Order: sequence, then structure tokens, then C-alpha cells
Amino acid sequence: MALKTATSGMWMTDDCKKSFMEMKWKKVHRYVVYKIEEKSRKVTVDKVGAAGESYDDLAASLPEDDCRYAVFDFDYVTVDNCRMSKIFFITWSPEASRIREKMMYATSKSGLRRVLDGVHYELQATDPTEMGFDKIQDRAK
Repeated sequence: MALKTATSGMWMTDDCKKSFMEMKWKKVHRYVVYKIEEKSRKVTVDKVGAAGESYDDLAASLPEDDCRYAVFDFDYVTVDNCRMSKIFFITWSPEASRIREKMMYATSKSGLRRVLDGVHYELQATDPTEMGFDKIQDRAK
């Protein structure tokens, strides 16, 4: 069963939430990349990063000329030596992508965010420098 977002009329496949929950609770994924299938008007899972993959792997998996959504599970150790985890929601909208596509992703974002319960921080990027690992580290601490 797919979930529909009221704002954009997009449907989200069950895999969207399932992959997110596996990342959040079971820690079997490091990240999940989502894309919009324009013809079917569905948000689907584009790529899932294994638990051993890094933030650089996520950044490398994002296309240079297409928009995507991504969630990333950032693990870190606090100054008190406590292991912590924060989930980031990233909207990737490169300048080389089409205007129509950028608008579709912008209007569908809130619906997907509502389905992905447990996201701590949100990042929006149009080029790799806007979503560097240093930005993730700064926001999490």
C-alpha cells in the first residue's frame, strides 16, 4: 500500500518507510536515497547504502543533474564519550536539474518528511559544498 501526500498528489511506496525504519532501528543501512518517478507520480527508493558505507559514498551517489531526497544516519561520540546518532534529511536539488523537477521535489518534500518520523535535522543543497561532511558534524553537535 502506498501513502499519498496531500500537498503534491505524490504517492510514496511502502519501501520508502520500510527502508527508513530499517536504517533508524535496525541500523542495517547508513543512508537511503529517494527519487520521484515522474510518470507514475511516486516517491521510490533509489539507493540504499550498507551499514559500512560513509557519508562520502552518499554524496557520490547523488546525480549531478537530477534532484533527490536522502536520509543519512550520522553516528558520533560526544565529549562525554557517549555514542549518539542523528538522522539528517537532505534535499538535493542541483542547479543543473530541470526547473519542473526542482518544483516537484520542493512541493513533495513536506509529505515525505511527515512519513519519515524521527528526522533530527534537515539540509538543503544545490552543490556538494553545501552538504559537506563538516556541515553535518557542525549541525549534530
